[in-house]
Amino acid sequence: MSDVTRLLDALGRGDRLAAEQLLPLVYQELRRLGAQRLAREAPGQTLDATALVHEAYLRLVGGDQAQPRWDGRGHFFAAAAEAMRRVLIEAARKKKAQKRGGGWLRLESLDVELAVDSGGDDLFAVDEALSRLAVAEPEIAKLVELRFFAGLTLEQAAQSLNISLRTANRHWTYARAWLRRELDRTSR
Repeated sequence: MSDVTRLLDALGRGDRLAAEQLLPLVYQELRRLGAQRLAREAPGQTLDATALVHEAYLRLVGGDQAQPRWDGRGHFFAAAAEAMRRVLIEAARKKKAQKRGGGWLRLESLDVELAVDSGGDDLFAVDEALSRLAVAEPEIAKLVELRFFAGLTLEQAAQSLNISLRTANRHWTYARAWLRRELDRTSR
């Protein structure tokens, strides 16, 4: 059992010291994921990779709530991608509420790009569509979160979800078509 897996298990059992020991082991990888995600944001973003990672990590292991059980490293990083997604959505909402405008980010797909206004309604539409997809197809929605919000490659996301690259390709193709249809429907 790796140190990360052992600490995740201890954290799930309520060992608060495990959270302090876990951070140095996962920090560089979380920071890399956060930096990849933020590289697609418009200049002038108020969050930097460090702030994004710290906020996401606090949401994962901080607070008084009961700690979830993680089924290993992949599950933890999938949860981190979800936490980063929520941080970015909340930052965009706050930015919109303050009427400071927003930048553009690109959802890289295999052969198509979707332009998404990260400070406007487009990001909210993606988030809402992704929430609907998660109800019908949770594994496919997790793949989109890992690619879009955590900046993982298809290979990295497949490994994190413990699925084959072929399955990940099939899920990604389906997700792109589904999201495009949903976003087109909501933009009318």
